[in-house]
Amino acid sequence: MSTFPLTDVLQIVLFLAVLIVCVPLLGTYMAKVYEGGKNILTPELGWLERLIYKIAGIKPEDEMTWKVYALNVIIFSAMSFLVLYAFLRLQTVLPLNPAGMTEMTPHLAFNTAVSFVTNTNWQSYGGESTLSYFSQMVGLTLQNFMSAAVGMAVAIAFIRGFVRKNTTTLGNFWVDLVRGTLYILLPLSILFAVVLVSQGVVQTFKPYIQAELLEPLMGADGKEVTTQTIAVGPAASQIAIKQLGTNGGGFFNVNSAHPFENPTPFSNFLEMLAILLLPAAFCYTFGKMVKDTRQGWAIFAAMTIIFIPLLLFCTLKEQAGNPLFAQWGIEQSAGNMEGKEVRFGVVNSTLWAAATTAASNGSVNSMHGSYTPLGGMVPLLLMQFGEVIYGGVGSGLYGMLLFVLFTVSSPG
Repeated sequence: MSTFPLTDVLQIVLFLAVLIVCVPLLGTYMAKVYEGGKNILTPELGWLERLIYKIAGIKPEDEMTWKVYALNVIIFSAMSFLVLYAFLRLQTVLPLNPAGMTEMTPHLAFNTAVSFVTNTNWQSYGGESTLSYFSQMVGLTLQNFMSAAVGMAVAIAFIRGFVRKNTTTLGNFWVDLVRGTLYILLPLSILFAVVLVSQGVVQTFKPYIQAELLEPLMGADGKEVTTQTIAVGPAASQIAIKQLGTNGGGFFNVNSAHPFENPTPFSNFLEMLAILLLPAAFCYTFGKMVKDTRQGWAIFAAMTIIFIPLLLFCTLKEQAGNPLFAQWGIEQSAGNMEGKEVRFGVVNSTLWAAATTAASNGSVNSMHGSYTPLGGMVPLLLMQFGEVIYGGVGSGLYGMLLFVLFTVSSPG
């Protein structure tokens, strides 16, 4: 039977403290970006924003009604699906394929393209044994940006619906898409990717590594095996946006339990923070845009008040261990470690499990199916809440706002 050590409490407190500090800082910045005001990156990137508008024929001053805005969201998402599907089906003839990966089958390419375009990122393949570097970097990583940017744009349009009293327009979808990508997702992803590389997350275009085994072994065919293939690739750039955009699709098959995706306690902390960073900050963005930050804090508090007890309950149940294992004499001084990485332990595993299911992120650093029945109930509950406890980037906010609307408009 394991207790709840002080170090575990401190890890959770530190994580929540950093998140809370970041919420008003990032939330204020995002409000400036979407309101079209000058921000810290305008001097460096303003020219690029204007160039994109010019090349694409976008007129930032032309706003859209909700019907036109929604139609453009659908058109863009459909185009994104077709492009990604083509990449996956044609990866044999596309560049950056040192491992010689064949094309995806039609049904698997369709499933994957739909999944990534909708920010679902459900995977039924092993990334290192199925996808080329081009498919990973240009196909999936690009969609990690675009699907997140679309969700953020829709949330901003939803907020404008609260703010504007005498207008039929909600902004320009293409402007919101560009600003969200250029000023928010791209800079944060570059920053996180550089830090992750410093921690040992791989970022290379070199072919897979053939390593000599220290102890040769016998293969299933009876032949001696003396080498092992170690998969590498441009992973850090994908990991950064998969977490920040609440995408969750892993570069490698075992996702963030893989040491090349998540090698150290610090990388683990940063990736967990990235999962909740934008969804939490969006609450404050809402408060800034409606000119009442108390409303933003109230929404964030409502989410956090539900999140913390569930997180603590999950951690306690996993720290206590599995009663069946205790009957069999299995040592559980570190708690229920089945399906968990030793380098992370119970608290970093349960904190990730709660964060990823609360934000509908989908990435994992432990196997949720190996949790105890009561501990595993928490990720399931957070999934059942339907993306309103922080939720996906953008979608979490407007999901919670719908609950607020239902509450204040209900009779009695």
